[in-house]
Amino acid sequence: MVKPQPTLADLPLRPELVGEEPYGAPQLDVPVCLNVNENPYPPSGAMLADMAQAISSGVYHRYPDREFTRLRSQLADYLGHGLGVANIWAANGSNEVMTHVLGAFGGPGRRVLTFTPTYSMYPEYARNTHTEYVTAPRREDYSLDAATILLAIERFSPTVVLITTPNNPTGTSTPLAVIEEVLAGTDAIVVVDEAYQEFARHPEQTALSLLAEHGNLVVSRTMSKAFAFAGGRLGYLAAAPAIVDACRIVRLPYHLSAQTQAVASVALRHADEMLARVDELRATRDELLRRGPEMGFDVVDSDANFVLIGRWADRHAAWQQLLDQGVLVRETGPDGFLRVSAGTPQEMAAFYDALARVDAARKGE
Repeated sequence: MVKPQPTLADLPLRPELVGEEPYGAPQLDVPVCLNVNENPYPPSGAMLADMAQAISSGVYHRYPDREFTRLRSQLADYLGHGLGVANIWAANGSNEVMTHVLGAFGGPGRRVLTFTPTYSMYPEYARNTHTEYVTAPRREDYSLDAATILLAIERFSPTVVLITTPNNPTGTSTPLAVIEEVLAGTDAIVVVDEAYQEFARHPEQTALSLLAEHGNLVVSRTMSKAFAFAGGRLGYLAAAPAIVDACRIVRLPYHLSAQTQAVASVALRHADEMLARVDELRATRDELLRRGPEMGFDVVDSDANFVLIGRWADRHAAWQQLLDQGVLVRETGPDGFLRVSAGTPQEMAAFYDALARVDAARKGE
């Protein structure tokens, strides 16, 4: 007997997956894509040629280096702060890095705590690792202070705490002094997610400087944003060697392909070129923070490569009106706001032109 093709509702899903939908920002073929916080400037032709050469000289009938020691050494050199191979872990994007962390330190009967609004994938990391996801609100300006964090830790007793700085989707940074006070006040694993740190006004003020004194600290980074390497899928963390070893326990064997290792190594060798547009994108972000209010919009001060702009009574209507003009932004974050990534001058000109034509109702009108 031929059985009919099942729907999701017909399958024996885990109870917590019932009714869920796959994550994903819209991937639409439009002239201007400002919705996923990518670096809009591609690598040079010479860089791509170096990557092609690295791939063509690879060995693919054997498994890749399971410990990707060379790549970890390059990442340590890039980060500095006295870090070595034993302090570095990497995976296919920071998404997989975070699932390794929660796979090692979360799980049934354990909690991960973070502060909302924040990155929309965090609850999915928790769900997929059977970790209870708990949150506390940020302050009214979306910032965090040590008292807010430590009070939530006392309330929820998490094994993992996620502090995102600059925060996605608000762009808000958390001062180092706050992070240091939190680290001193808890034995939980504190993950400082610095995916957008290179775009900060003061990128040197990084939690990496606290690693030597705090063995419960994890600093997560990515090459997807400032590094113009979103298609390469390489995220990484820096932490005490024991935390790296915990991630090694839960990773799948050979999780980083030879191709990924090869092209990421090339990108790191040419870090100056890959990061050459960061200053320009900071300036683009600052221009958006200035021009938004000049055009009559509210913005949230941002330290990342994106800005929240609003406030609309129906932000979906505003999103659709921008899309109808060929400009794709992200419908995410606090109610009434849209998130706009910093793009090329041509993309930003198209965005401002389209924004001026949006007539969706604003809050308070």
